[in-house]
Amino acid sequence: MADRALRGMGLGAKSFEDEEGIEFAARQIIDFDCPAGHHFDVTFAIEADLPAEWECPRCGAMAHRSDGTKPEAKDAKPPRTHWDMLRERRTIPELEELLAERLDEVRNTVHY
Repeated sequence: MADRALRGMGLGAKSFEDEEGIEFAARQIIDFDCPAGHHFDVTFAIEADLPAEWECPRCGAMAHRSDGTKPEAKDAKPPRTHWDMLRERRTIPELEELLAERLDEVRNTVHY
């Protein structure tokens, strides 16, 4: 009997609410151009932080805004080298002492 009560209706597929009296959020449409020549637009809320890049829905490449807005340049930290990490753990006198110990050990080993 429960089968017949839901027959012909997809659960969750349809809303019976109407849009009368609903005030939608203010929106803006931003256009993007893909390097492959695709043009598309994306709708954003007025309060949203607008991105300078968006993934193209057709080819997946990064598309840039049509109005010429460029992405902000990020401060890039220089990559840390082995020496930088070593200097965080040891001072120069400590490193000189370790070097002297290792050189003595290498010089005192017998080579066949």
